[in-house]
Amino acid sequence: MNLKSRVQKQQKRKIRKIRFYHSFLTIVLLLCVCQISYSALLNLAKIVVYQTKIIKAQELKTQAEDRNKHLKSEIKNFSSMYKVESIARNNLKMAAKDEVLIIINQQNEEPKTQESVPDNKFVKFLETFSSKFNRDITSEKTAE
Repeated sequence: MNLKSRVQKQQKRKIRKIRFYHSFLTIVLLLCVCQISYSALLNLAKIVVYQTKIIKAQELKTQAEDRNKHLKSEIKNFSSMYKVESIARNNLKMAAKDEVLIIINQQNEEPKTQESVPDNKFVKFLETFSSKFNRDITSEKTAE
């Protein structure tokens, strides 16, 4: 009976050791699976972020290429003297050699939503400028 009980105790110990070993391996394996799934989710999130960055960079590249083409066409247009001359006349208000430039200012009426009171300094400046301008005109007329 002694021998039989010893053998049974040894077998129970071996079975306990094996069970403990298997449960320990199961826990380690579950931890590894959790770590791998967490890493996979992080990598998927990074992939999505990088894909959106790539798409934005490609859009910026196409916009830059379009702008570059537009600027190259403008360079071709502005290389001719006729185009430069038209810009000088229209935008910069320049005249050719034997021409007289006449500029007609038209007053644009703006709708008055609120009555704006001009600054006193600005009003004083206009009064002094207009009085000086009137004196110059009257002195020229009297000199003639």
